[in-house]
Amino acid sequence: MADTQQVDPKAERKAARLAKQISSFSKAHGGAEGQVAYLGERGARIVLVGDDGNWGDLVAPSYEIAEKAVEKSGITTHESFDGEFAAKVRTGRYEWTRMAGIQVGGPKNN
Repeated sequence: MADTQQVDPKAERKAARLAKQISSFSKAHGGAEGQVAYLGERGARIVLVGDDGNWGDLVAPSYEIAEKAVEKSGITTHESFDGEFAAKVRTGRYEWTRMAGIQVGGPKNN
């Protein structure tokens, strides 16, 4: 019996565009690893961490498209964002002040 699985051309194009962005990030940061997180109806978030500690993310319209994009890009993926993988992220003052706000000198509402 022949495989009759239908391929959605729009989804394939989106996955290819995301894979290209992932590959560009990886090249710019000496390599990269990633993790795909389900966002519900909004799709999926692809978190990328470069070998230099820089990070970024992309949003795909579905979990399946995100997985396909990551697979096409060839980067290593992780099931969760914790442990050694999370420790690779390099954060700066901007991230700390945005996350902690007033507690560490962020914007004040006086």
